[in-house]
Amino acid sequence: MTHTTDARSLSRSPGGPRAEQEENTRSRVLGAVLEHGPVSAADLGDMLELTPAAVRRHLDALEQQHYIEVTMVRRRTGGAGRPARRYVVAPEGHAKLGDDYLEIATDALEAIRRVAGPDAVREFIQERVDRLEAAYRPEVEAAGPEVADRLPVLVRLLSQDGFAASTNEVAVGRGDQRTIVSAQLCQGHCPVRELAARYPQFCELETELIARLLGTDVRRLSTQAAGAHVCTTHVPLARPGPAAARTTTDHPTDQTTEEGRHD
Repeated sequence: MTHTTDARSLSRSPGGPRAEQEENTRSRVLGAVLEHGPVSAADLGDMLELTPAAVRRHLDALEQQHYIEVTMVRRRTGGAGRPARRYVVAPEGHAKLGDDYLEIATDALEAIRRVAGPDAVREFIQERVDRLEAAYRPEVEAAGPEVADRLPVLVRLLSQDGFAASTNEVAVGRGDQRTIVSAQLCQGHCPVRELAARYPQFCELETELIARLLGTDVRRLSTQAAGAHVCTTHVPLARPGPAAARTTTDHPTDQTTEEGRHD
C-alpha cells in the first residue's frame, strides 16, 4: 500500500528555465488540489501566493490534461443559492499519479482468487495491512494514549506513503462555548483506488487499521473506491472503549461538503 509517485511526476516540457518554472508551479497547484480538494481557485491562490490569473492559467491547463476536474459543493451557509465550484483531482489524474502497477496487481489478485478463493484474497490484503500497522504503530503509540495526539502522527505517516492525508476538526457550540469533539481524517489520494473498487476488503481492513492505531471507534464516511473525491473517516477524539470500525458509504459523493472538508 506504499505509494511513491507525487505531483512532481508531471511530464517536463521543453522550452528552457521559464517552461520548467511553469511546470514546477503547475505541479504545486496539482499537489495543493490533491491535498486540499475540493478547493476553490481563490484558496489555491492564497496558499500558493499566486495571482488569480496565474491560478486560472494552471487550473485550465491541468483540467485540459484531465488531471483535475470541477465539482459543485453546497455552501457552508446553506439555504438557497448556487453551489460553489471547487477543484478535485480527476480519476485520470489519480491514475497518472500512481497506478503504475495496477494491471499487474489486478492480475495477481485475480489469480489468487481463482486458485485459492476469496478468503485467500482477504488474507493477502490483511498481511499487507499488518505490515503497515507494524511500521506505523511505534510512532503512533509514542505520541501517547490520547486520540488527539495520535491522529497527527498517523496523518503524517499516511501522507509519507502517498495518501495525501489531512484532518478537519468538527466542533459543537459557538464562541467561547465551542468544543472540538471529533475530526475527519481525509485522504486525498488512494494508491490502490482501482483495486479497492474491485476488492472492498482494502477499504474495510484499512478502516479497522485506523481504529486500532488510534484506539477508538471510527466510521468510514466515504471512499474514492465507491465514487467519492476523498476518503473520509470520522474520528471521535474521546476514547469510548475498545476500538472497532464501521464502514458506511451509502452516499459517497454527498459526504464531501464545505461543512466537513477543507473550508
